[in-house]
Amino acid sequence: MSSSRLVSLAFVLGLSPVSGNEAANPLAFADLAAPEHDYWNRTPKDPFTRIKDDLEQGRLNLDESSEQGYLVSLLKALKIPVETQMLVYSTTSLQLSLISPRSPRALYFNDDIYLGYVPGGKIEIVSIDPELGAIFYIFDIPKAGTRPVAERSRRCMNCHSDEDTREVPGIVIKSVIPGPTGGSLESYRRGLSGHEIPLSDRFGGWHVTGAEEIGPHWGNLTGRFTPQGIVTTPLPPGERFDWSIFPVATSDLLAHLLHEHQAGFVNRVVESHYRLRTALARGKGKLLETDRADMERQVEELVRYLLFADEAPLPKGGMVGDPALKEAFLADRRAAASGESLRDFDLKTHLFRNRCSYMIHTPLFQALPEGFRRRLYQRMDRALAASPADRDYAHLPPDEKARIRAILKETVPGVPW
Repeated sequence: MSSSRLVSLAFVLGLSPVSGNEAANPLAFADLAAPEHDYWNRTPKDPFTRIKDDLEQGRLNLDESSEQGYLVSLLKALKIPVETQMLVYSTTSLQLSLISPRSPRALYFNDDIYLGYVPGGKIEIVSIDPELGAIFYIFDIPKAGTRPVAERSRRCMNCHSDEDTREVPGIVIKSVIPGPTGGSLESYRRGLSGHEIPLSDRFGGWHVTGAEEIGPHWGNLTGRFTPQGIVTTPLPPGERFDWSIFPVATSDLLAHLLHEHQAGFVNRVVESHYRLRTALARGKGKLLETDRADMERQVEELVRYLLFADEAPLPKGGMVGDPALKEAFLADRRAAASGESLRDFDLKTHLFRNRCSYMIHTPLFQALPEGFRRRLYQRMDRALAASPADRDYAHLPPDEKARIRAILKETVPGVPW
């Protein structure tokens, strides 16, 4: 019987926890080689792996006339909006020798795939498997009729499976003060990802457009050491590179906020997958008392994240967001009969009008064992109740709670309300 099925049974059938005071290694859940995970030997089921053969055999009919043509056609094949483009000029990547303020690295994403591109370099892929988490690939842009070979990268795991990703294969977003050539002088938010991080601690080493009114942040600057400490210098987007080397001339604030939210979601949910499998393996199909308490903590944390309980506020006056990006993002909205969706923006005081993560629709979330999801839905039911009101979710007014409940009931399979 699969480990996922065992987790479901333990929760759904209410199996009694195993007695005893067995001490557990707090990082044992992150042993990727453990049989219950078998990260390197299991065949991944992420969206990029499913089309990898078609890519390598040339069946995707990609434009090989130029680097940019190939990039744009590959993004289209992967259903990644080009408008999600973000530019990072700090050397916080596998291709660091190619990255600098004169040659930024571009990133693009949808709900399940993240693509990195450096002009003159390789294509990097992070694709989310519903149970294993992030799967990493890297390959050359083909030239002169050659075919790409997408290598599954182990080197990416040096950064994508440590404290920044909760020790599991996930998404990393660095915020650093880069020096004049992109090397890091100082870093922020180590070990943190998600929408609760203040905007003032984000964007270091990144270009950010459309962010003129958000107040101080670490984007669009470089630094240098002086006897008085680090002194920073503004680096306006496009000052040291030509926008024409990229498909669009943006690194929009909204793209950064969406990317940050998704990274926090992915890292938390992947961690839950690994902790659940480890707990059931340790208890031989049953939950130890200490593990049961840990699972309840996981439920509480995920519900808080799903419902934006700790979201960092937008600056006074809100933001606008790139219209083309908003249109591309809303193309995937799942609406209830009322017309409301989890992807609808607010952008005045917070990111979304209906504050429950649209990532609840992803295979990563839906692959959580049924019993664990049931616990999550039960906790969400209490959090979204009009009466008695849950003080932990006082940020959600009654009308917003009602909208969220209706959207979830009509668009998420298995919601028991």
